[in-house]
Amino acid sequence: MSKEVFIESVAQQLRSLQQSFDAFDEAAAARLGVNRTDLRCLDLVLGKGPLSAGELSTALKLSPAATTTVIDRLERAGLVARTRDAANRRRVLVTATEAAGAAEAEVYLPVGAAAAEALSRYDEEQLATILDFLQVARQVQEIQAARLAAE
Repeated sequence: MSKEVFIESVAQQLRSLQQSFDAFDEAAAARLGVNRTDLRCLDLVLGKGPLSAGELSTALKLSPAATTTVIDRLERAGLVARTRDAANRRRVLVTATEAAGAAEAEVYLPVGAAAAEALSRYDEEQLATILDFLQVARQVQEIQAARLAAE
């Protein structure tokens, strides 16, 4: 197979991979009874620890009012709680609840375990190549998202 054919095949597989991520996110959101924006917010809180509403607003690229609405919905669903920052009592943080941790264990941890098992067939050199590719692919996506946002 020529390099051009390989590149085209990789591009097709990336498109399919993106669609599979999209389908998984849709299924995860439905399972948790939230919408996709709420799921993105919950993922940030689970992944980065307690965050302020302003930090979430920036990360989600939502207005402060829209972010408050998302936090309200997640709070009503029992997945996040608003807590005072111990270092700055005026600051409110959004933290994941035990229910969110249980949802993460049910929905996301099996994905990580399955991925680890699938990756175990590769040696360290191959894994380094895969890691490099994923980093480059993410950078390409970020650059293209910025391009679209600027147009």
